[in-house]
Amino acid sequence: MTMHVGDAPAACLRTRSAMRPQRESLAAQRFMDCVICLLAVPFAIVVGLFIALLIRLDGGPVFYSQRRVGRGGQSFDCLKFRSMVPDADERLQEVLARDTITRAEWENYQKLANDPRITRIGKLIRATSLDELPQLLNVWRGEMSIVGPRPIMVDQISLYGEHFGDYCTLRPGITGLWQITGRNECTFAERVRLDMEYASNWSVLRDIQIVILTIPAVLAGKGAR
Repeated sequence: MTMHVGDAPAACLRTRSAMRPQRESLAAQRFMDCVICLLAVPFAIVVGLFIALLIRLDGGPVFYSQRRVGRGGQSFDCLKFRSMVPDADERLQEVLARDTITRAEWENYQKLANDPRITRIGKLIRATSLDELPQLLNVWRGEMSIVGPRPIMVDQISLYGEHFGDYCTLRPGITGLWQITGRNECTFAERVRLDMEYASNWSVLRDIQIVILTIPAVLAGKGAR
């Protein structure tokens, strides 16, 4: 049965107590998030302005926002630099309707290896994960963390099944186990498994380790789409 966002808070109450992080630990994570955001401001401004200029020269809006599900099942607008054509959602439905192989790939990964919607600039900023730079604002607002489960769309809730409540225990992250373990080479089912592993073994120290390991993973561009 498909779960709607209005049902999300109730589902989150069914979380196993072993996966509920302590309030003190969440406060420590929040402190780390704010410190990293402040340290990243000079880089974000310089690089962000350059990316914004390239996107504007290519045509279309600079930013793209999409409703995602956060901690406690609350939805929020997840920000990105736009890496796709403006009518990306409509084009996706057209491609999925006429190509069964592409539709199977989408159902398995929730992404496409050769996505026809991605722009020239989009390919570059996706390969380097710079399209996610505006999510620092989501982190500052407390909607996301630097490290956490990958933020899911509302229509992906049902794909988490019984694990959705565990997903809700933490804020979704800009990076996470999925980023340093194959990135987009993972199927969606593997993503769910990694999110559950992260939730069940969560600690601030592990977050720091993931942040450090994210740097070589992004530079290598492994599994980027």
